[in-house]
Amino acid sequence: MPLAKIIWVDDEMESLQSQKMFLENKGYEVTTFSNGFDALEYIKSNVVDAVLIDETMPGITGLQTLVKIKEINQSIPVVLITKNETENLMDDAIGSQIADYLIKPVNPNQVLLSLKKIIDNKRLVSEKTTTTYQQQFRNLFTALNSNPDFNDWMDIYKKLVYWELEMEKTNSPEMQEILASQKEEANTEFFKFISRNYTKWLNPKTSEVPIMSHTLLQKKVLPQLEKGVPVFFVLIDNLRLDQWKTIQPIFAESFRILEDETFYSILPTATQYSRNAIFSGLMPIDIQKQFPEQWKNDDDEGGKNLFEEGFFRALLKRLKKDNLKISYTKVVNNHDGQSLVNNIHNMLSNDLNIIVYNFVDMLSHARTEMEVLKELAGDEASYRSVTKSWFEHSPLHHALKKIADKKLKLVVATDHGTVRVKKPSKVIGDKQTTTNLRYKHGRNLNYEQKDVLAFKEPREAGLPTPNVNSSFIFAKEDGFLCYPNNYNHYVNFYKNTFQHGGVSLEEMIVPVIKMTNK
Repeated sequence: MPLAKIIWVDDEMESLQSQKMFLENKGYEVTTFSNGFDALEYIKSNVVDAVLIDETMPGITGLQTLVKIKEINQSIPVVLITKNETENLMDDAIGSQIADYLIKPVNPNQVLLSLKKIIDNKRLVSEKTTTTYQQQFRNLFTALNSNPDFNDWMDIYKKLVYWELEMEKTNSPEMQEILASQKEEANTEFFKFISRNYTKWLNPKTSEVPIMSHTLLQKKVLPQLEKGVPVFFVLIDNLRLDQWKTIQPIFAESFRILEDETFYSILPTATQYSRNAIFSGLMPIDIQKQFPEQWKNDDDEGGKNLFEEGFFRALLKRLKKDNLKISYTKVVNNHDGQSLVNNIHNMLSNDLNIIVYNFVDMLSHARTEMEVLKELAGDEASYRSVTKSWFEHSPLHHALKKIADKKLKLVVATDHGTVRVKKPSKVIGDKQTTTNLRYKHGRNLNYEQKDVLAFKEPREAGLPTPNVNSSFIFAKEDGFLCYPNNYNHYVNFYKNTFQHGGVSLEEMIVPVIKMTNK
């Protein structure tokens, strides 16, 4: 079985017989033609993995043949071989989607390298990725068992996400399984770490604490303010680190990325808690104290995120920055998105523009309810793919591209991430117990202690106490919390859905990125 089936088209093929033999000795099957017409007829009825083609041939040129090859089969890679290095020819060739080009005279190793690059690229990348991960596996294992601090954990999670994305390029289910197992182990250790340290971070006397939801604006956004340079703070809801890494190249086409970092979402890793904390600069218990009318607990009637702009303006007032010219835009549907596109240029005259874009959260909730989306986003890889496709064609991307040539600063972040839940855990509570799958609060909660992080005193976690004797519990790793009644139905319905609110690397360690115009 040959490595690949190659055709080589050149009107001086007799002089290239030694090169043909060289490729055949390397395992390739090579069929030769002296003109483009014969090559095209052959391609119509035969399997071809790659074409080597001379540019200057009588009858029909290499470029003309290339165009006709693409009409027959768009996916066949074509290597153009030419004596002519003029810019126009190169532009035409690249525009016609050549896979590579070689300048005459070519030596056998050049041709071999080009073919390897085109045909064997995926296999070589896969082998190299697998080998490198095997070497890095022990380093990650050591890091996990070396009592990592909050900075180390951010680094560990970045590495796990990096390898997860790299493993997508391989054909090694065994190595993907090993990585998934290592990620599971990391989440087990991370849960223990959060259980030990979370309340310490909320103590004002603790000197070393990570940037968290309620300190994000003061630490990462407001310091960017500079006279005459507008700052855009874009919060894409529910954006995991791996999803950010998938859309990062699209941002990089228009903006220069200066810092690509992470911060910690507060608990619960849910919108009404983490996002209100971001815009108020306060933990939920303090939001409730300062804004008793606006703060809503889970079981209260009314929208939970209706007052973000007011919270933010109050924060600016506390910081004596209320003279800033700001705008606040929330996008929750396509109409809002089109309005953003139409209005984005007007925002350039403001000091600070906040854009909250709701899409990924709606996608994760819709995926739970709709069978078609379960197919489209069945696992992490496809969830990333759907996110990338959305962003590429979104009004948000369109709007940002419209101002990419202006002098500005751009900070992109999120409120929390999600985790694909797999392991159910039973919880019993009274009628006031909340229905969330990754966290619950209520009185007299009965639960498996090993499955959750529990706060009998919510204030220790910076949370209000919705009712007397209410406690909060947070699911760990990839668990989800179900009531005993109709247990099997709900377990089957929610298993393998993306949820948030609990303690996992995916939900808590989330991206914050600083960019500027190119």
